[in-house]
Amino acid sequence: MGIRENLQAVQKEIFLAAEQAGRDPKTIRLIAVSKTKPISMVEEAMECGMVDFGENRPQELKEKAEQFPELCWHQIGQLQKNKVKHIIDKACLIHSVDSLSLCQEIEKRASAIGKVQDILIQINISGEETKSGISPSQTADLCREISLLPHVRVRGLMTISVRGMSEEENYVLFRELKTLAEEIDALEIPNVSMEELSMGMTHDFVPAIRAGATLIRVGTGIFGERK
Repeated sequence: MGIRENLQAVQKEIFLAAEQAGRDPKTIRLIAVSKTKPISMVEEAMECGMVDFGENRPQELKEKAEQFPELCWHQIGQLQKNKVKHIIDKACLIHSVDSLSLCQEIEKRASAIGKVQDILIQINISGEETKSGISPSQTADLCREISLLPHVRVRGLMTISVRGMSEEENYVLFRELKTLAEEIDALEIPNVSMEELSMGMTHDFVPAIRAGATLIRVGTGIFGERK
């Protein structure tokens, strides 16, 4: 199947999952993860109406955003401090923030161009040592520290589930992130909102939607397997 057919299939699944969860499908934004994919594929997805695209590597995001500045580019992969400068004027949302020092670098770069950068805090909800992200218990303190940075705005949380888990096991993990977001929201920390939950990829976006995802990151399901 081509990109158009893949997108239609994914959008149908989103609609059904939202309906079953009693949610409005319009509250779920689909991010087309175009990492390693050629410009021609980005153009094809654009022609199908896609606006949100996700990249893992800052350099790749920079290059593609320069060609398509009208799109909303999401930095979804790990971000090193020395790479912030490449994307600060191009990323509409950085999903993978997991330390105060990274936030301080984002603050410095955003301040220099007069921008308030929206971010998500990456949570290691499964507790796996190989996963990036901070532990749920550290989240409130990090939010309080970030809230003091005038050019960084926390919009919610992000997580990556565990491959090989059943749909129900993934759902339980995703519900933990949703609960954490509700707990942070109740603290009413200035400059911090929990309106976005970025969770769910090609293999697990259905349980993520059931659990409350507002952003799902789909690559293989749209563009096919990576070569």
